[in-house]
Amino acid sequence: MDNFTPIAALVGGTFIGLGALLLMVALGRVAGISGISSLAIFQREGRSWRLAFVVGLLVGPLAVSVLISDFSFSTPELSLRTVIAGLLVGLGTAWGSGCTSGHGICGIGRFSARSITATLVFMAAGVFVASLF
Repeated sequence: MDNFTPIAALVGGTFIGLGALLLMVALGRVAGISGISSLAIFQREGRSWRLAFVVGLLVGPLAVSVLISDFSFSTPELSLRTVIAGLLVGLGTAWGSGCTSGHGICGIGRFSARSITATLVFMAAGVFVASLF
């Protein structure tokens, strides 16, 4: 079980939680990636912090890979299947009023019934699709 890394998962999860908490305390905003990303593109107000957040998401793994020599990450191969999957995820986040990060991390932490329901649906759909492939 080479992929079983509970300490790394705990550290990573702690940083994600602290980041979400910091954003809520500092700006009163939920750390939902789909909302932050789309509003960074389509809304002028608050664009600077949203762009900084998105840039941090992209630069973070690169910075860690410089600091930790055995750290690696992969990027998906760009194909028609990947593009279609991305469009479907975008459609799902619009229909679901948010993404897994917003509902799963921030919504459940706020005991939002809508987010708990959405997360259960995400998980059930993930299990179903994974079992197909």
